[in-house]
Amino acid sequence: MCGRFSLRVEMDELLNYYGLIQSSYAYTPRYNIAPGQSITALLDSNGERRIGPLRWGLVPSWASDEKIGNKMINARAETLSEKPAFRQSFSRRRCIIPADGYYDWKKDTKEPYRITLGDQSIFSLAALYDTWISSDGSKLHTCSIITTESNDLLLTIHNRMPVILPREHHDLWLDRSMTDITLLQPLLIPLPSDQMTAYPVSPLVGNVKNDVPACIEPL
Repeated sequence: MCGRFSLRVEMDELLNYYGLIQSSYAYTPRYNIAPGQSITALLDSNGERRIGPLRWGLVPSWASDEKIGNKMINARAETLSEKPAFRQSFSRRRCIIPADGYYDWKKDTKEPYRITLGDQSIFSLAALYDTWISSDGSKLHTCSIITTESNDLLLTIHNRMPVILPREHHDLWLDRSMTDITLLQPLLIPLPSDQMTAYPVSPLVGNVKNDVPACIEPL
C-alpha cells in the first residue's frame, strides 16, 4: 500500500522535472506526508498542466459525507473500473502525485522502510482525483493513490505497492480526452525491482508530527 511518502526537492527541480515554467503554488518540501493532509499533485486543466494541492483521501462527488475520504487513501488498480468511488475518476480525472520516496511497514516485524528509485530521484505516483461540494457550496478537491501488487524486491515488506509511472506514460495518463480504460489499465503495473531500493528507517516516521530529515535517514 502507500500510507506515507516524502517529497524533499525544491520547487525549481519539481517544475523542471515536469516541464512546467512557473507556478504560484505555495509548495514546501516534506519528509513525512500523511493521509488527510494537503499534498502536491499534477493534473491537466483545459489542456494545460498545473501543479497544486489536493487533500489525500478521495471524497467522491456523490458522497453524503466527506469523512468517507479517510477510507479512500488508496485505490486498487485491479478494481478501479468496478468500484463506484473510482470508476468515473479512472475514466476522466487522473493525476500524478510527485514523490521521492514512500514508506511502508514490514508485514511481520512492523519495521518501517523507505522505498525509493535506485538513484533517489523524483518519481510519479498514479492517482485519481475528484471534487466534492458541501452543503454550503464550498469545494473540496481530493485524491487517492493507486496501488498494485508488489514487485519481487518489495514483496518481503508488503504485498502492495503504489503504481509508479515512467515518464513516457505521463502524457497518456494525464490526457483527459483519453477515456478508454482498456488503454490505461496496462499502465498500472509494478515498477521492476532493479529500478528500486529499500532500507529501514527510524520508527519516528510512524508519528505524523515528525516531518523531519531524520525520517529518511537509514537506520
